[in-house]
Amino acid sequence: MSMHKLNILIPREQIAAKVAEMGARISSDFAGQPIVLIGVLKGAAIFLADLARQISLDLSFDFIAVSSYGNSMTSGELKLVKDVDESVEGKNVILVEDILDTGVTLTYLKKLLLARQPRALKVAALLDKRAARKVPVEADYVGFEIPDQFVVGYGLDFAQRYRNLPHVCTIECDAESG
Repeated sequence: MSMHKLNILIPREQIAAKVAEMGARISSDFAGQPIVLIGVLKGAAIFLADLARQISLDLSFDFIAVSSYGNSMTSGELKLVKDVDESVEGKNVILVEDILDTGVTLTYLKKLLLARQPRALKVAALLDKRAARKVPVEADYVGFEIPDQFVVGYGLDFAQRYRNLPHVCTIECDAESG
């Protein structure tokens, strides 16, 4: 079995406080208006659930998923594998991302959703890894800026593992596990 050394980068208490702060800001920015949270699967599911409970507005949520094909590190070719279930036309939409790194996925999703004419489209990202950005795109609500390290936990995975960790952790692989 492969061995991974995990180091806590952002403890659960800090995450909870920041998510509450983000929820309060969103509630203030959209006061009196309904919103739709759209979580980017699979990573944003935990963040979206916690964020939704911190927003004091009439809200609904939906999910979207994209997959890269070919060499996504260079081509940035993405395909939609799960679309939202409801129309976003005329609605206040907040796209919920676990991590903003290269910006390729976020740019693709923003273009896709803007073409559907929402009233407003904002982005909430728990983590922002600016050093990894390949496309100039920013989130409207950011939890934490993090260094260019691989992270897991709180929805983020390594080979589908570690999503359930309550903290955001850096991960180090031993020589055998890669």
